Amino acid sequence: MDIVVRAARPEELDRAGHITADAFIGDGHTSADGDYARRLLDARTRAAEAELLVAVDDSGEGTLLGCVTFALPGTPWAEVAREDEAEIRMLAVAPEARGRGAGEALVRAAMARARAHGLPRMAFSTQRSMHSAHRLYERLGFRHTPDRDWSPVPEVQLQVFAAQI
Repeated sequence: MDIVVRAARPEELDRAGHITADAFIGDGHTSADGDYARRLLDARTRAAEAELLVAVDDSGEGTLLGCVTFALPGTPWAEVAREDEAEIRMLAVAPEARGRGAGEALVRAAMARARAHGLPRMAFSTQRSMHSAHRLYERLGFRHTPDRDWSPVPEVQLQVFAAQI
């Protein structure tokens, strides 16, 4: 499968939001009726306030496979990025596209975006239960940085992964 990662187009934003919300809800990382589910669904805001990258199957119909929000430090979507770090948020791959390299392509594209902005590092938060994502991150050189772990709300504990890119 040929995968192309690029900025999301306006006509793809609703589908990108559904992929993100469905992945997080379907994998048990958030509830369907909470505030976070609504944020996951709202790809339009993410595309307007950050960069929304999409992975597309380029071998035919251009099927949307997944997406990730890329944020620069000091911007509204950067929660843990220090001044020399870019940050990714809400990495999601459609269930039918998993195992094909879309997640890795999205992370690598975000790393390239960070380097293009002159940022030597990248950091992001992840839930402890996201074991498949952790394996991907570690394979790409990211490491858990326990001293940066945090909790946005009492019932959610997040781990921070970071790397020199």
